[in-house]
Amino acid sequence: MNTALSWIKAYVPDLDVTDQEYTDAMTLSGTKVEGFARLDKNLEKIVVGQIKKIERHPDADKLIVCQVDIGGEMIQIVTGAPNVKEGDKVPVVLDGGKVAGGHDGGPLPEDGIQIKKGKLRGVESCGMMCSIEELGSDRNMYPDAPESGIYILPEDTEIGADAVEVLGLHDTVFEYEITSNRVDCYSVIGVAREAAATFGKEFHPPVVTETGNGEDIHDYLEVSVENTDLCPRYCARMVKNIKLAPSPEWMQRRLAASGIRPINNIVDITNYVMEEYGQPMHAYDYDLIAGHKIVVKCAKDGDTFQTLDGIERKLDKNVLMINDGEKEVGIAGIMGGENSKITDDVKTMVFEAACFDGTNIRLSAKRIGLRTDASGKFDKGLDPNNAEAAINRACQLIEELGAGEVVGGMIDVYPVKREESRVAFDENKINQLLGTDISKEQMIQYFEKIELRYDEEKNEIVAPTFRQDIHCLADLAEEVARFYGYANIPTTLPSGAATTGKLSEKLRIEELAREVAQFCGFSQSMTYSFESPKAFDKLLIPQDDKLRQTVTILNPLGEDFSVMRTLPLNGLLTSLATNYNRRNKDVRLYELATVYLPKALPLTELPDERVQFTMGMYGSGDFFTMKGVVEEFFDKAGMTERPKYDPDCGHPFLHPGRKADIIYSGTTVGYIGEIHPDVADNYKIGEKVYVAVLDMPLIDQFVSFDRKYTGLAKYPAVTRDLSMVVPNEIMVGQIEDMIVQRGGKILESYELFDIYEGAQILAGHKSVAYSITFRAKDHTLEDKEVSAVMEKILHGLRGMGIELRA
Repeated sequence: MNTALSWIKAYVPDLDVTDQEYTDAMTLSGTKVEGFARLDKNLEKIVVGQIKKIERHPDADKLIVCQVDIGGEMIQIVTGAPNVKEGDKVPVVLDGGKVAGGHDGGPLPEDGIQIKKGKLRGVESCGMMCSIEELGSDRNMYPDAPESGIYILPEDTEIGADAVEVLGLHDTVFEYEITSNRVDCYSVIGVAREAAATFGKEFHPPVVTETGNGEDIHDYLEVSVENTDLCPRYCARMVKNIKLAPSPEWMQRRLAASGIRPINNIVDITNYVMEEYGQPMHAYDYDLIAGHKIVVKCAKDGDTFQTLDGIERKLDKNVLMINDGEKEVGIAGIMGGENSKITDDVKTMVFEAACFDGTNIRLSAKRIGLRTDASGKFDKGLDPNNAEAAINRACQLIEELGAGEVVGGMIDVYPVKREESRVAFDENKINQLLGTDISKEQMIQYFEKIELRYDEEKNEIVAPTFRQDIHCLADLAEEVARFYGYANIPTTLPSGAATTGKLSEKLRIEELAREVAQFCGFSQSMTYSFESPKAFDKLLIPQDDKLRQTVTILNPLGEDFSVMRTLPLNGLLTSLATNYNRRNKDVRLYELATVYLPKALPLTELPDERVQFTMGMYGSGDFFTMKGVVEEFFDKAGMTERPKYDPDCGHPFLHPGRKADIIYSGTTVGYIGEIHPDVADNYKIGEKVYVAVLDMPLIDQFVSFDRKYTGLAKYPAVTRDLSMVVPNEIMVGQIEDMIVQRGGKILESYELFDIYEGAQILAGHKSVAYSITFRAKDHTLEDKEVSAVMEKILHGLRGMGIELRA
């Protein structure tokens, strides 16, 4: 957004700052100035002169010699300009002065062009008469300037006056970067309000006077809004007896400085109010509106519409349109139509100032391929309460400029009025948030500068509807900070529990899992959460298995990344396969992989995201090696109970005879086993692969980081070896349960040191041997104590069908 400083000063008349001071202060207070350009850059010693006499050059057919009065002094200037005549008043740069550029309108030299007294074809010339391009401007800002030739000043211009001042070039144009949440600052009034608050000056917005004759617009026009969600407010006023003419110079200059080309008084007024109030407006030829009716409704799929630029636009059911009684006459918030445009023959027109849904305008502009100044403002989400002030301002300018007769009254379709927002005020919390010590009274003064009211009874700050960014206490704190001055906020250390640097319980457990895995020789793997549906086939997952119920990606990179994984093995096995195919031996990988389990399909809420501690290996090691890693993790995590293993588990991707669910304290927390040979073949891994998966949310509830230490044993231990013949269906875990159950307080530990099956063992049986250690904490054990406990253990084992080996 660009504005001229002179326009800002029209509403902040006491503003007296340099361009750099304005830039720095406004940027620090939140209205960022990207840069500025002085319109009078490199313009020196340029005055108003009047041509008194013109003679032909004696030695050049295309040159003339002019005697120019510059105010009490006559100078001679030689020129080739074809458009000057005696009596014309023109800008004249004197000897030693500067102009911004050449008459060709090319790029302006950085330091301008200095003019010196000299001779042209033997005739002395003591200065130069200037074109508008030589003054650093163009015909967009001065449409009355000739395409080539000297700029002619009005007849009533004072001779000898500062021509730069007469042309309004002692001004600066500032370029702002406005954030989308500050819609109010997409207007000159909004920026001026911020400037007044920043520099502590009085803000004087335009005073809008009542306009309109004794007639009633309702007798001329009918307006209905069928979609009030996309058009929350629609205001319309009428003007009769239109008199098209150029707008006054001050309006043309302000529009041109904002990058808008002046056209005529009616068009310029709509553009002027759009820049001044930030409210786009549109004018329709009343005589071209069928049925004298305006209907706001959406288009139909397949409709086409010719906009003011003469291009056919393809519409759909989501594009909001302005219609008359028979046809579409404009695309709401974007551009009017060719069929209702204002022409030189217009007699009566309808002014429109409406508020449209910003999201819809942005999407519609993108779909039809048309973005305009109006849509750029609408898509930020405008304040509907601003529409009435803007349309009344436009009608005021119509009357002031004599452009027409305003019809009395206004049609206002505004079913749900937008109310001011309120935020509870707490100066202590604001100071705590900012690290400041600002008084309540000082904060309220800052708020009053920007028209935020304080409701003392409710202790609330009331934000006007044009401040759509004020929602919570943090927003109030931002207002305080920017006017108190960010540079004035003292440096303080952050406070709160976060400064202790302590990891959460969940992160501590995950960090422990990494430490155990790396200690046991595993390297961390990181795989994609996006997978191919074909991964379920490779893992032998049945078609009706709930693991195939996945979250599907709406815009996947391809089929290989089209679903969110529901189990973590595919990525890990793919990584193991890559290592195997590259002939890496003894590979061990782990990953804390997140799986995504939908609670219902189609999705009605976010899926259950679960982190699973996944380990995989091939090469050295077997099922029991992986089992040892799992139990090492349990031990380090303070899970003191002995886990159990249930071989009767599903998991079709695991070897049917070498798999088990891991059960802790009655809860299945994961699974372990050898990968099914067919699955290994699917991944082209030619060795046995072992995996273990632990569900971390289930593990978390059993973890304890409390540690209790005991002193070194004072009394000797007693060891007994136990060799048994055990039926094959009995697992060693059942034997260990019996040892623990019957061992009592003096049982210190047990260790399986041999399992054997062969010809020397009864068919259907196996030989199992344990070393059992006993120790008492308070005395030396006697043989009879140990024997009594051993007898209990043996009695329990015999009851299971186990016999001592001879």
